[in-house]
Amino acid sequence: MATWSGIRAKLEKEYLADSLKGHIQYFATSYSKCPDHEGRAAILLDGKEIISGGYYNNWVKASEFPHDDKYERRMKCEMAFMDDTAMQLGIFDQRCIYEAFDIFDNQSIEKSLESENMLVRIMAILDRRVGKRRLIRIRETIESEDPVFKEFFAIRAEAEKI
Repeated sequence: MATWSGIRAKLEKEYLADSLKGHIQYFATSYSKCPDHEGRAAILLDGKEIISGGYYNNWVKASEFPHDDKYERRMKCEMAFMDDTAMQLGIFDQRCIYEAFDIFDNQSIEKSLESENMLVRIMAILDRRVGKRRLIRIRETIESEDPVFKEFFAIRAEAEKI
């Protein structure tokens, strides 16, 4: 796996849409004094955290999870499975960002936009390969999307002035 600085550089310099460069920052850290070097992650817009999560949120906020068919996958913290509920509650950490990047970096932008992993979908909607025409097509169906994805779509749409 690449280093965090390499992943961040790729996300912010290679993949990020020109209209968002300098505005979107990805953050991930591991705490060396913490058992197993657990940590936290966030995506920031102009220095303000839009979403953030940390390893210990998994246990503190576990009771807030809906007990549906996805519950077991969430509680096992399957890094490939990050849904809207996990994003809203901050039930993800730096390892989830690394895993999402690995998925995102190794598949087409079309697959990334349709991924069940919300972090992958966020990386995709902020990607330069998603042009204005595709954003306009996505806008037509945005009402059926999850709230976190809508928020990142709105950030991108505003930056592109559509």
